Amino acid sequence: MSDKAIEQLAAAREKILDSVGRVIIGQRAVLHEILVALFSRGHCLMIGVPGLAKTLMVRTLSDSLRLQGRRIQFTPDLMPSDITGTDLLEEDASGRRAFRFERGPIFTNLLLADEINRTPPKTQAALLEAMQERRVTASGETYSLPEPFMVMATQNPIEQEGTYPLPEAQLDRFMFCIHVDYPAEAEEQKILMDTTRDVMQEAQPVLDAGEVIEVQRLVREVPVSDHVALYAARLARATRPQEKDAPEFIRRWVRWGSGPRAGQNLLLAAKVNALFENRGSVSCADVRRFAHPVLRHRMFCNFSAASEGVEVDDIVDKLIEAVKEPEYG
Repeated sequence: MSDKAIEQLAAAREKILDSVGRVIIGQRAVLHEILVALFSRGHCLMIGVPGLAKTLMVRTLSDSLRLQGRRIQFTPDLMPSDITGTDLLEEDASGRRAFRFERGPIFTNLLLADEINRTPPKTQAALLEAMQERRVTASGETYSLPEPFMVMATQNPIEQEGTYPLPEAQLDRFMFCIHVDYPAEAEEQKILMDTTRDVMQEAQPVLDAGEVIEVQRLVREVPVSDHVALYAARLARATRPQEKDAPEFIRRWVRWGSGPRAGQNLLLAAKVNALFENRGSVSCADVRRFAHPVLRHRMFCNFSAASEGVEVDDIVDKLIEAVKEPEYG
């Protein structure tokens, strides 16, 4: 990759954040992680209380990238065909009848799956094939989804009654689990000022779908040293209590660790981060930066952790300290 292409990508990232920042006050770290996931061809699970502009964030990002965005409100009575689409029986002028596939809202670029844990596992599973294979199969026919394609699902951490926790296989499909926190005081003051006036801020288009796909392709071409790849692998493997080299606190607090997909996502995120910072080389620090969003939903704590009040983010903190960078040979 040329130095000019790297400079253009770093500049584009700043323009996107500035454009989205005209509408979304604060949440710059969240937006950065979403962009990293988008250019890595990943998906995001966003956890935060209602009212933190998650829906507006997706819509504004769609505008900045000239992408089509759709929102699905997940409810207990939502059916898989409400997401993927269904066959409709139609009759033409001659009286001949035939089925026609009516594409569902999943046929879009950015899909907001709002409160995904409000719908039963059968409907949640409808997203599995789409998220991994980027296609939908209905009545024996396979339909490709538009590119780029990204799912951003939300969960409310407060209301757990009447919800269906996502199974491990579904969680593993999300590249990042992003915590969306309350804005800082100054940011909240600006939100109050801006949203109670008769002024409408709009995001300016920065890239289009073709350019996003080109960046996604360039990310895959970024070289990574064996040293960095080994560090990412060790970080993912250290989460597994059954590994002989697992730290003592992992055996004590973790019931199940992450799979190989965690290492893949750590490396892809590190590549994008290096490009965003105008660098063509990936470091172990780039990998560490994304340990929390990549690992927190792939590690399952046991009763000991719960009884001692240990959160999964605490374990990731200790993991970063415990796993040292490999020595150069």
